[in-house]
Amino acid sequence: MAKIEIYTTNYCPYCKKAKSLFEQLGVDYEEHDITDNEDDIMDSLIKKTGMSTVPQIFIDGKLIGGCDDLYALYKAGELEKLL
Repeated sequence: MAKIEIYTTNYCPYCKKAKSLFEQLGVDYEEHDITDNEDDIMDSLIKKTGMSTVPQIFIDGKLIGGCDDLYALYKAGELEKLL
């Protein structure tokens, strides 16, 4: 089974939507809620990924992207292959 990590904030609707898809699929994920330390962690994530928004989703250490990217993979039938 693939290792899924999601960097989120507790007020982000796209984060909730991404987590909801994994829950609907019955897939476990590790959530990193950066709400309380957002500035420091976001700076590190920007350097690593070039993205300045959440969620940031990684599958087996590879950046998948955000919520829209996740749903695009799902609709194309590619997400299951990664899981």
